[in-house]
Amino acid sequence: MRIQVAGPGCPNCQTTEKNVFNACAELDLPGDISHVYNVAEFMSLGVKRTPAVLVDGEIVIAGRVPSVQDLVTVLSAKRGGRGYDEAGD
Repeated sequence: MRIQVAGPGCPNCQTTEKNVFNACAELDLPGDISHVYNVAEFMSLGVKRTPAVLVDGEIVIAGRVPSVQDLVTVLSAKRGGRGYDEAGD
């Protein structure tokens, strides 16, 4: 599962990234997590409001700081809906 945080690096973006790591740890999900700081790059991904979280290229949250629980819910649904098993494969 590829997870991207998109945003210029403001405190809200940093909190979002931290929450993504915490949600993945809570789920024992070995996600490939990265942060896209470049405005042109994240706009090319379709992001118009930051912070944003993308899972496998799909924007799942934008324009707000998601809580760890918000992310656990989204990532669990993505893992279940995309055929990821408990090992994250």
